[in-house]
Amino acid sequence: MSTPFPFEAKGVDIGAPAQVLVVEDEPKLAALLMDYLRAAGYAASWLADGSQVIAHVRQQTPDLVLLDVMLPGRDGMSLCRELREFSDVPIIMLTARVEEVDRLEGLECGADDYICKTPFSPREVVARVKAILRRTQLQMQQGGSTRHARQAMGALRVDADAYRAYYKGELLELTPVEFRLLKILSASPGHTFSRDQLLARLHDDPRSVNDRTVDSHVKNLRRKLEAVDPHSELIRSVYGVGFRLEM
Repeated sequence: MSTPFPFEAKGVDIGAPAQVLVVEDEPKLAALLMDYLRAAGYAASWLADGSQVIAHVRQQTPDLVLLDVMLPGRDGMSLCRELREFSDVPIIMLTARVEEVDRLEGLECGADDYICKTPFSPREVVARVKAILRRTQLQMQQGGSTRHARQAMGALRVDADAYRAYYKGELLELTPVEFRLLKILSASPGHTFSRDQLLARLHDDPRSVNDRTVDSHVKNLRRKLEAVDPHSELIRSVYGVGFRLEM
């Protein structure tokens, strides 16, 4: 029998399907997402109230969470922050907010990706889910678990309250801009930030500087990391896009 969806479930591993939790208060949109996810070979469950999310994740341990920002009960940003206190489950934020500052806030609170609903493409959502789960599976193969993979970067510690950063036990002497840059990158390891995204966050008035200023900050930050470990390759360049922190 033919499937009603305009794509095939390719690349899905045989065995227990990955569990995706959809947290969305619009029933029609949630049903559409779950249909597409199931057609792609995933198991999907749904919550419409933000106040139910933490208990569900603790009990069911999904493989990925699709988390809407505007929810009854609790908003997605606060949920993302609390989830990051005890879980490394991949999180993709879904929102109608299109401003860059909102996207950056979502990434900084610990989300792995951020998708705007306008325009909305369920096929793109499925593609992002596949990409993140593929990356997570690779991390598990290399490090035993996603948590261990993140702890491979554990030699790096960013203390936002004390405004200090340590690498392999050594205090890094960073400028305020370098500290903010490291904080942004370390909040979403593996995520690639464009120069414009970083620039908007690093400077109060990004119009006063150009995007190549970011390259200078990255160069200086790399030099200080390499002073501790000459073989350090924490910050990777993504040609034509920007930078990411590798685990």
